[in-house]
Amino acid sequence: MIDAKAIRARPDAPGKHSTMEDAGQRLRRARERLNLRVRDVEQASLRIAERYQNDEFAVLINRISEIENRGLVPTLFKLYSLCAIYRLDYREVLEWYGIHLSSLPADATLAEVARTHVVGFQNDGDGDVLLPVAMDPGIDIRRTTYLSRMIQRWGRIPLMFLDSLDLKNHRYAFIGTEDWFMFPLLQPGSLVLIDESRRKVVSSGWGSEFERPIYFLEHRGGYACGWCSLEGTKLILQPHPSSSCNPEIYSYPEDVDIIGQIVGVAMRLDQGRKRRTRS
Repeated sequence: MIDAKAIRARPDAPGKHSTMEDAGQRLRRARERLNLRVRDVEQASLRIAERYQNDEFAVLINRISEIENRGLVPTLFKLYSLCAIYRLDYREVLEWYGIHLSSLPADATLAEVARTHVVGFQNDGDGDVLLPVAMDPGIDIRRTTYLSRMIQRWGRIPLMFLDSLDLKNHRYAFIGTEDWFMFPLLQPGSLVLIDESRRKVVSSGWGSEFERPIYFLEHRGGYACGWCSLEGTKLILQPHPSSSCNPEIYSYPEDVDIIGQIVGVAMRLDQGRKRRTRS
């Protein structure tokens, strides 16, 4: 476990100081490319400070020297002035100092907030994650499908919060539009995320149906998902009571394979579709 006190006590942790120096050197090179003297930068920053009526935007000569040569970290205001004067992208310069704004959504998940709240992050194209962008055209959406075997091509798509998930090392599945086995916990047409490292059937330890593990299985007739229990060599796939479906029994491991546990789901709540009645 990381000791917060140790972090505060060691401001010059390995790698940190060298990063600051490198950022300062980059700023110096940017100034030199424009053939600007430190006096020129100071005067320009004073005009910016005057424009905003805020002295914090001013970068005096001695501060410029400390930023470039001693690794001094400029304030937000002074960094803004330097970026404006040197024609640099503010976000890129922040990255020189080890601050990646694209990591904000992922880092936000490290702070647990009990109250429901609005998220203010803007999706500006950063924070790409690896996702499937081309599927087998022969996929039958009526049946539950193991999507990872249907993916023809992967690509990078800018979806902010998925950046905090280990999507590359998980698998996807699609709950068929006529698969009501786990309704209403899993709506037909849902996209689910499977953790292949969780393949052992757990028989206890949950407090409600929402906490009970749901497993994704492959059998000779296709795929299925549901609650599982093992009785010797028999695996019983149990549906949600509200689904009106019957349990299914398989010989394990001869006739069924546990692909993994469902750990994420994306589904619509406004489908408004009626279930087909069985003839």
